[in-house]
Amino acid sequence: MNHKQAGLLFLSLCSAAPLRAEQTRRPATETKPNIVLVLADNVGYGELGVYGGGILRGAPTPRIDRLAGEGMRLLNFNVEAQCTPSRSALMTGRFSIRSGTYQVPRGGAPEGLTQWEITIAELLSARGYATGAWGKWHLGSTEDRLPTHQGFDEWYGIPRSYTEALWPALNETNSAWPSVGSKQGWNADLVPPEPIYEARKGENARPVAQLDLERHRRMDAEITSRAVGFIKRQASSGKPFFAYVALRLLHLPTVPNPEFTGKTGNGDWADCLSELDHRTGQILDAIREAGIEDNTLVIFASDNGPEATHPWEGDSGPWRGTYFTAMEASLRAPFMIRWPGRVVGGAEIPKDRPIDGVDQLDFFLGKQVNSNREGFPAYVADRLSAVKWRNWKMHLIQQDHMYDAPQRLPLPRIINLLTDLKEERDVHLQNSWVTYPMMKILREYEASLETYPPIKVGTPDPYLPPTSAAGRDRRLRPE
Repeated sequence: MNHKQAGLLFLSLCSAAPLRAEQTRRPATETKPNIVLVLADNVGYGELGVYGGGILRGAPTPRIDRLAGEGMRLLNFNVEAQCTPSRSALMTGRFSIRSGTYQVPRGGAPEGLTQWEITIAELLSARGYATGAWGKWHLGSTEDRLPTHQGFDEWYGIPRSYTEALWPALNETNSAWPSVGSKQGWNADLVPPEPIYEARKGENARPVAQLDLERHRRMDAEITSRAVGFIKRQASSGKPFFAYVALRLLHLPTVPNPEFTGKTGNGDWADCLSELDHRTGQILDAIREAGIEDNTLVIFASDNGPEATHPWEGDSGPWRGTYFTAMEASLRAPFMIRWPGRVVGGAEIPKDRPIDGVDQLDFFLGKQVNSNREGFPAYVADRLSAVKWRNWKMHLIQQDHMYDAPQRLPLPRIINLLTDLKEERDVHLQNSWVTYPMMKILREYEASLETYPPIKVGTPDPYLPPTSAAGRDRRLRPE
């Protein structure tokens, strides 16, 4: 299977080769693989045991660590700086600036992926896959932009952010959440609570509950239970499947399911880390018990860096900064892949738009040492903030923390990420040569944006790109 197989388009943001990789190989088969993608939310580089966290963060993560040991773990896997851009890139294999999804929606104008975008679920569905999604979508909250209109057969989850779970607590007189406060005047008639939806392709999404703090605590148990049921059903049917399991943890408010409260004795964060490991283990157990382990590709990854808001700050390991920036703490995230069998076949990727994904097949199969991606431009919202090339970074805008004001630099700052993990020392004077390959990346990318103009934020459907024949024809017609 190569990068044209849609289930691997999430690897589009994979950067330089890992410093170390552990890998297992088994004989090839001709069967289409099942694909299970577990996407954790705001899990920083320093949280999991295999990345130096685990026990040091108050809770071991044996199931996730074992998954890494059974497959390949990347040490320089890069994502976009926020939830929506990362999920957009995951679904389309395209940088989010192209899709108009480069920032978290704030309400009002249309938001999310236009229906012109083609998702991995749509490509896999066309190849005969059953497709299911559970958890946060964050790529559109109107009916026509929900997952079941973007290639998924079924979905259970929320359309926007888990942050909205805090709203109902604002009006609780004796809130158990003192950091939230009480009686702050949230008006549910003016701004309703976020719905939790259940949806199937061909039907309108059905609200089954409203997101509040207590429901928030239980979301991962519900997400996992439904994903496990889907895996078992599809394994029995013999139909290949794509399961996109978007877990809640460790998104703020970072509080555990009541079943895990007090389990570690090290507080809410450690209890949540223990729950994250357990939920991942439940999914892996379902794959094994269904007898499909040898033909199931499993990916575990985080959508971006750790939480930065008190009292839910996460840990970024050796890296400095927070998410919503171009610092390593934001861009460099956990990623592991287990692929017991090498499977032949693939879906045809769209030819009418640029795809930023690269073919990483030989890298994952151990046929080559280095990744096929040399570098990439790093956007924070619509700001081109940095460029990464191999183990170097060029900052164009300085912003260490998500709550800092971004400062455009008069001269680029060059960082050697092998000798300066905290990004503190500018070595531009000694190493200005690295600006040449970095500027080449920028020139090529900016040229592609000229040829294929990005979709604007808030673009409604139907959307016809100006580079398409229909789009050019539309521009010539009087309005």
